[in-house]
Amino acid sequence: MTTNNTHRRVVITGMGTVSPLGLDVPSTWEGMLAGRSGAAPITTYDASELPTRIAATIKDFDAEKRLNRREARRLGRLTHLAIDATDEAINEAGLDLSQEDPERVGIEMGSAFGALSIVEEYSLLVKEQGFRAINPALAPAVLITTTPCYMAIRYGIQGVANSPVAACATGVVSLGEAARRIQRGEVDVMLAGGTDSYYTPLLIASFSRLGAMSTRNDDPETACRPFDAERDGMIMGEGAVTMVLESLEHAQARGATILAEYGGMGFTVDGHNMAAPDPDGQGASRAIKLALADSAIEPEQLDYVAAHGTGTQLNDISETRALKKALGEHAYGIPVVSNKPMIGHAMGAAGAFNALTIVQAIRTGWVPPTINYSVPDPECDLDYVPNQPRQVNVNAGVANAFGFGGQNGAIVIKRYQE
Repeated sequence: MTTNNTHRRVVITGMGTVSPLGLDVPSTWEGMLAGRSGAAPITTYDASELPTRIAATIKDFDAEKRLNRREARRLGRLTHLAIDATDEAINEAGLDLSQEDPERVGIEMGSAFGALSIVEEYSLLVKEQGFRAINPALAPAVLITTTPCYMAIRYGIQGVANSPVAACATGVVSLGEAARRIQRGEVDVMLAGGTDSYYTPLLIASFSRLGAMSTRNDDPETACRPFDAERDGMIMGEGAVTMVLESLEHAQARGATILAEYGGMGFTVDGHNMAAPDPDGQGASRAIKLALADSAIEPEQLDYVAAHGTGTQLNDISETRALKKALGEHAYGIPVVSNKPMIGHAMGAAGAFNALTIVQAIRTGWVPPTINYSVPDPECDLDYVPNQPRQVNVNAGVANAFGFGGQNGAIVIKRYQE
């Protein structure tokens, strides 16, 4: 399975994250390898009447350490998180944006829901106090495009600022579209990833009504159990991931340390159901195959799957079937890991978190475990790296992210070789 890809090579030179396991990449990765869960009871509002009262949320995060107080209050939490992750990524990349042509730098920062918490808050406020209670900055604050546009202002970027929206597949689509802009020669550098903070009462209730949420409220750390026979649903998460992507020539010219290389992307739609995946995993399988073809690698060259793995009955079976269709017999010999029991389902950032784990696996020689796995499901019969991290020499991995409406995204990240 090969493709005649003559585009410019794209490399990753920096990463940043804010997650329920930590406020940067090192602490988040340490938590993943330790198999630690960030799930806990919801304390930011009264969740006592909700079917699900737990989530994986970020602790000890202070937006005013990065932004002034006025800015922090005018922007949604997802934007706060994205800025923090981006600052870390730029710092690791050693990228001095003041020395770059601003028209040759761009942003792809995706989100599934935008600043939904602000929408909920002000919907109640206007009902109680009337329209004069509304902050004039409300409209621009809640737009999904606010995050990349504000980032462009903050960092002095004039190339492009875009926010892909592809439900749970948003993060991988964001990274893939950013890489393609570089491949086509539109820009030299992209800040790309995903961000979301959406565990509001409205959405907790909505996902619960869909039957997608775990109700193990008394034991939040073991609530989410991907691929396990006793799984009963996902837990919501929040977070942000940013990667610095550059053309190889640009990275080399400035003497950057290259962490990994972007391979390729596949993006498909099931055309099946708004809430349920294609049970045979047909659309997801095609996305994986397209990502492999775009990367010019064979299935046997993959060493790691960063799985979508939500812990819902339908998703985990569908993804398992998709991997078998895409990888054939190799599917049985490759580590397949879900990080959602540890960081929750971060929706627009979920796929970017998966991509981050591939880069870290390439750098460290370890893959994290799928925690809370104890009862095998005959229909989920792959190697899910249960409960303990594993040493694996990762030269190429695929990050999966499958969303509502049947949107399927997959990207391949490879070890950089000259």
